[in-house]
Amino acid sequence: MAGAACEPVARPSLTSISSGELRSLWTCDCELALLPLAQLLRLQPCAIQLRGDQLVVAGPGEPAAARGGFNVFCDGLVRLDGQLYRLSSYIKRYVELTNYCDYKDYRETILSKPMLFFINVQTKKDTSKERTYAFLVNTRHPKIRRQIEQGMDMVISSVIGESYRLQFDFQEAVKNFFPPGNEVINGENLSFAYEFKADALFDFFYWFGLSNSIVKVNGKVLNLSSTSPEKKETIKLFLEKMSEPLIRRSSFSDRKFSVTSRGSIDDVFNCNLSPRSSLTEPLLAELPFPSVLESEETPNQFI
Repeated sequence: MAGAACEPVARPSLTSISSGELRSLWTCDCELALLPLAQLLRLQPCAIQLRGDQLVVAGPGEPAAARGGFNVFCDGLVRLDGQLYRLSSYIKRYVELTNYCDYKDYRETILSKPMLFFINVQTKKDTSKERTYAFLVNTRHPKIRRQIEQGMDMVISSVIGESYRLQFDFQEAVKNFFPPGNEVINGENLSFAYEFKADALFDFFYWFGLSNSIVKVNGKVLNLSSTSPEKKETIKLFLEKMSEPLIRRSSFSDRKFSVTSRGSIDDVFNCNLSPRSSLTEPLLAELPFPSVLESEETPNQFI
């Protein structure tokens, strides 16, 4: 943990946010974000913290969960500073769904909070230098939410009652974030998938693997690493705002499932709505959000 005190310097072309800009930045401006896990632990102790050999994440039954937090996608173990830690609460990166209610609950859950993934990065010159990063996916950003929702909608419309498997992958966005000479050694951790097992008599396409789909989610990655105490405090408030509880004015089955869709989740699941119709709707991403400047700092290795 002590070695994580030296925060990396942003490389050129990465989005750079000053303290003043971050204060005025809407959370909807943040699509994807990356910062050292050690820094996230210091900034968000109510959402995630170390306790012995366990990485404790605020679960649904804990008071901290009512104040927000993250949906952690993991296989149960995280390597930080060379040591393995067990997670107390997380969503498996692969799940099986067998009925409509499970599907609706899963869909609501993964979109209710920002997603959190863990990756390890090392330099190719010195593989002993390894750092653990937290990768955040802002599920409230229209561009990100639209890619996830439309991926789920389109696969339902194409299989029509048959079994299928859908995977979401963020590897390309993250690998393009780091400068040359650095390598993500567990890129598979940047994906999650679910498999819907329909009660169909003949699932030929599923049996032969023809109903497997992959959605590569794209977006701008914000570098939230900082050594400045003032900026760290601003980033802390920014993360709290991003992960605050989502206020629902109606039950999930009654509300619209997309900021750009015309119908409900029930319509898409029953193939009564084409997901492509949402493309003709005005997008929230086109609203005039405050601008974010590009970094003009001198070249430095991220690690």
